[in-house]
Amino acid sequence: MSREAVHSTSVSLQPVHADESEELVRLRIEAMRDSLERIGRFDATRARERFLSSFVPEHTSHIVLDGERVGFLAVKTTADGLSLEHLYVRPEHQGRGIGASVLRILFAEADSKALPLRVGALRDSDSNRFYQRHGFVRVGESEWDIYYVRPAKTQSVTGGG
Repeated sequence: MSREAVHSTSVSLQPVHADESEELVRLRIEAMRDSLERIGRFDATRARERFLSSFVPEHTSHIVLDGERVGFLAVKTTADGLSLEHLYVRPEHQGRGIGASVLRILFAEADSKALPLRVGALRDSDSNRFYQRHGFVRVGESEWDIYYVRPAKTQSVTGGG
């Protein structure tokens, strides 16, 4: 399997259907397992229940690369912006720029609405460096998670004519 970088145009998002929840649970567990084991918190049953209790198909999209589903994300609109609830890429596809391509799509949406984008990451997970590298700023933490925000970017308006 080639680990070459992905061009953002080759990544797309497709709707998720309610009957795909078990597929998404398996992918989430696969993607998070190493990070959770590293901090002694891996429990497949808890991971499954936690995901299913908050699963909303309308907020969730498959990440598709060249016709193959390689991950998924869930984004909710909240009173104070957009909240990235989940972003998982299958381990064999990580490190190829897929997550960065997805963030570019989300940033374009957030910027078009002048909304901040919030995310939480498991403490000691590689995802913390990923989010910081892409402009997220730490705004809080809990026992298990670190919370970040990418501030709203306003579109500059130029006068014409």
